[in-house]
Amino acid sequence: MDDILLLEVVERYLRGEMTKEERTLFETRRKNEAELDQLVVEHTYFLQGLQTYGSIKTFKHSLTEVESKLISEGLIGLSPFNGKAKIVYLWKKYKRNIAVAASIAAFISILASGLMVTVSRKIGNENYRVLVDQINKTNREVNKLKSNSAIEKSAITKPEVDFRATGFLIDRKGYLITNAHVISRMKNIYIENRKGEFFKAEALYSDKEVDLAILKITDTAFKPVSSLPYSIKKENSELGEQFFTLGFPRNEIVYGEGYLSAESGSDGDSSAYQLNVSANPGNSGGPVINGNGEIIGIITAKDSKADGVVYAAKSKNIITLLERLKKSDNQFQVIKTPNKTELKKLDRVHQVKKMEEYVFMVVGN
Repeated sequence: MDDILLLEVVERYLRGEMTKEERTLFETRRKNEAELDQLVVEHTYFLQGLQTYGSIKTFKHSLTEVESKLISEGLIGLSPFNGKAKIVYLWKKYKRNIAVAASIAAFISILASGLMVTVSRKIGNENYRVLVDQINKTNREVNKLKSNSAIEKSAITKPEVDFRATGFLIDRKGYLITNAHVISRMKNIYIENRKGEFFKAEALYSDKEVDLAILKITDTAFKPVSSLPYSIKKENSELGEQFFTLGFPRNEIVYGEGYLSAESGSDGDSSAYQLNVSANPGNSGGPVINGNGEIIGIITAKDSKADGVVYAAKSKNIITLLERLKKSDNQFQVIKTPNKTELKKLDRVHQVKKMEEYVFMVVGN
């Protein structure tokens, strides 16, 4: 399809002008074509940028009108300018507008040449939403009324928690990975397994730049697992690679699937991927697993203004963090990440069943 016609189709989709049948067909094609999905996302940002510029322009115009009205009514006054001083005054007053006009002209020239729009860091930050679930007090009170039988089986008394996210084991002895922004909200950290058992944990090392943190389950009731059935990929993954995710946007583990839609994260962050997958508060820290049973990323955030756009830290960052931790303290030399996968020859259902035991809810207050 011609590029211009394709953009027209995308704009019809974004404006909601498609029929139900057309929208269904377009969304099916979007799921199957990573390039089309990327075009939709980038064009969404482009339209948002134009809308923002229009709002700023309207606001400036309103300010100018107010200023003129106040001057005409004699409420404010301006000293007269003569000669060169007047030129300097006019330059200072309108230089921003001139700069904006020049920028827009250059932008249109670039667009006409067929180059795609890139998103500024400011816009990206506004849309970047971390996925920690803040549990409201009503839910906490309801949970307290549940049967005590499940609580009695827990390793410790069920704690009162304010935040919920996800983490998974990177060593069989109780070392986990999650997001740095997850633990930054917690003074007390607990890990809950799929049986509803809680274990006390502590943060060992975190890096806000890549948004990852290493935790250690310190509770003596936790028993090390025999081995981990997945491996951690040390190389970058390919555009369009299929994967599945596991996480806790609710009180039970939730499965999702999608594909890698860009080889960099928000604002071109080379330490992350852009994914096309469904994610909600609580998914932060969840593993991204490819068909071979390799961890390729850790979910960090989503774009709040683009459907299905999620960001994930690349798995090779786990190895980097572990190396730093080991250099900081020799006692952590014992940490051994899994390097073999038992999931490669299994179908998806059995891959998920195998993984569930090693993915935890990270909760705290």
